[in-house]
Amino acid sequence: MAPVLSRSLVSSPIASLPSFSVKSGANKVVSLRSAFLPQRGFKNGFSCGGLKWKLERRESGVVVRCEAAVAEKEASETSEGETHEYQAEVTRLLDLIVHSLYSNKEIFLRELVSNASDALDKLRFLSVTEPSLLGDAGELEIRIRPDPDNGTITITDTGIGMTKEELIDCLGTIAQSGTSKFLAALKENKDKDVGADNALIGQFGVGFYSAFLVAEKVVVSTKSPKSDKQYIWEAAAESSKYVIKEETDPEKMLRRGTQITLYLRSDDKYEYTEPTKIQNLVKNYSQFVSFPIYTWQEKSRTIEVEEEEEPKEGEEAKPEEEKKKIKKTKTEKYWDWELANETKPIWMRSPKEVEKEQYQEFYKKTFSEFLDPLAYTHFTTEGEVEFRSVLYIPGMAPMNNEDITNPKTKNIRLYVKRVFISDDFDGELFPRYLSFVKGVVDSNDLPLNVSREILQESRIVRIMRKRLVRKAFDMMQDLADKEDKEDYKKFWENFGKFVKLGCIEDSGNHKRITPLLRFISSKSEEDLISLDDYVENMGENQKAIYYLATDSLKSAKNAPFLEKLVQKDIEVLYLVEPIDEVAIQNLQTYKEKKFVDISKEDLELGDEDEVKERETKQEYNVLCDWIKQQLGDKVAKVQVSNRLSSSPCVLVSGKFGWSANMERLMKAQTLGDTSSLEFMRGRRILEVNPDHPIIKDLNAACKNSPDSTEAIRAVDLLYDTALISSGFSPDSPAELGNKIYEMMAIALGGRWGRLEDEAEAVSEDTSTGSDGSSVDTAETEVVEPSEVRAEADPWSS
Repeated sequence: MAPVLSRSLVSSPIASLPSFSVKSGANKVVSLRSAFLPQRGFKNGFSCGGLKWKLERRESGVVVRCEAAVAEKEASETSEGETHEYQAEVTRLLDLIVHSLYSNKEIFLRELVSNASDALDKLRFLSVTEPSLLGDAGELEIRIRPDPDNGTITITDTGIGMTKEELIDCLGTIAQSGTSKFLAALKENKDKDVGADNALIGQFGVGFYSAFLVAEKVVVSTKSPKSDKQYIWEAAAESSKYVIKEETDPEKMLRRGTQITLYLRSDDKYEYTEPTKIQNLVKNYSQFVSFPIYTWQEKSRTIEVEEEEEPKEGEEAKPEEEKKKIKKTKTEKYWDWELANETKPIWMRSPKEVEKEQYQEFYKKTFSEFLDPLAYTHFTTEGEVEFRSVLYIPGMAPMNNEDITNPKTKNIRLYVKRVFISDDFDGELFPRYLSFVKGVVDSNDLPLNVSREILQESRIVRIMRKRLVRKAFDMMQDLADKEDKEDYKKFWENFGKFVKLGCIEDSGNHKRITPLLRFISSKSEEDLISLDDYVENMGENQKAIYYLATDSLKSAKNAPFLEKLVQKDIEVLYLVEPIDEVAIQNLQTYKEKKFVDISKEDLELGDEDEVKERETKQEYNVLCDWIKQQLGDKVAKVQVSNRLSSSPCVLVSGKFGWSANMERLMKAQTLGDTSSLEFMRGRRILEVNPDHPIIKDLNAACKNSPDSTEAIRAVDLLYDTALISSGFSPDSPAELGNKIYEMMAIALGGRWGRLEDEAEAVSEDTSTGSDGSSVDTAETEVVEPSEVRAEADPWSS
């Protein structure tokens, strides 16, 4: 900021400057003292205080101003510069709109039908106050006629039409939405009910230009009831200009409305002039538009015709007057209009007005299903986001199991004002584990991008997702609470894996997911049991929910981990599907009851005799240390078990390690991490049953003969056997087999003796070579059965 002089000087022939001060922007004060100077000395200005000062002569006197302030003012007067308007290369802009805005060519029909629907809606709204607008132009409808011969598609509506000015304003101005202007005008007129027109679809003013996705030329013929003239608007895809002219051909006159003719490109004319293709596009995108949409279709019918009877073989031809006429039927083909959007949007009706059969019929037609849905829910949400929806649980799972890992199932169809927008959300509206739910969602005010293919605001999507997920859970819970359990049993057989996946991927909804879970258990092998039923059946001393994960029901029933729990009448959940164990681990607790894996260490059953356990552990301490010494790093430790009753030992996993089932699953992973596998499997604990005869014998052996080869080999084989019975896989099956054969040889060798002829045959084979010559053989000692040592016979009683 330039300094400002505090007072002015009056001109005089000889200037005597009085004392005054100059204030600068930094609050610096420069004092100027009186001075006697000739007039020419400061005629134009002077320097003082390190600044240049300029004298301006006015009628009131001479004004002293700092030159910096003068320059600042002059700069501000010219800083605004010249104002220009943006220029646009129309051809390039149209090309961007057409080829960069839309991801799919077939969108053009949706956009043009939506424009036609808006024109009909405007007419319907305006006709309330001006009935004369309807005239005698017939019903409010849309007709689409493909012409394969000429390579054109014609879309005709009986809507409001356009005047010449409206043609220039709406079609001649890119991004000028006639619908948006119409709604804005209604809002300004407070006497009219804007809510009655909320079905209008248009918003951005670019949908019409999607016609150039498939057309090289577009001709629009339109007749407004406000005008006596009909106008034609014509434009080519590669041109930046358009032509408007008056229609003069009487045969082409419209009573009211608009007719759009698309002259298709050479590479699109065969696809989009196929009547079936057009009908399918209408059913997909505009099935629920309020007005009837007719498409020109080829049909067939059976008719009766009269034909002359043909003479039989060998007969002479009869005169014309004697020939008989016979009636025959034949099939003929013809073209006619067919209603394409016969299915009505039931979500727009009150749930009380819709019958169960109507929901089922709508489901089958919309999603091309042949089975009735297991359940459905129809609801409307209000508030920050308003939408209507109908959701279904299908009657069966998809034929391929890819849907459980593929969020892009296209089972949720999003509509805005009953116009289909998208069914490809990549998990945005429903999480992956609920991708089996099918349904429609319709809203009047969703924020879409310009192409109307993508939801814009993530916050709105999150709100919609949250409400849809809750409604889906309510629907499943209602199905589970029904007295007839057959429907939920079918649901669980088809979609149980999806629900379990929710335990892993959606911790925020665990409270809604866990009541839906069902399992086989040690007390319920035929009927599935819920966690609520399990907790209700728990004993007074039971503090946890016990489970065992295996690869099959048979393996679970025969697992040694169950022995003591079954003996104490404690129910155990069988997790026999690969996803079960991971799902339960993510839950951790249910109704303040922890989930406990009975195949892991530190199992507490709640009614242990601590004194007896302490005495038993003390008695078998030496045996546990000795077995650990023999096994080395194969196990982390050896301890007395409280979970066995009939098995001699069992191999359990560490508290934070993988179970045998999880280890098996991780090994099966194609890209499994072998380093983590080794780390997690490293902590295994061998638990021995102190009441089993084998363990008692080994306890005696370690005290009396700890170096006994037979005892050491028995421990090694005992570990390998426990490895298999506990669900683990041996590192070397061949080595394990050799150990078993060796123990069998010791147990069976010489017990029953050998046949003499077999012994002689063996002797001959060993003493004579293949060529008959004698060969040297080593002496073989034959051990009689009575000479077999008792300690070498582990099966001996």
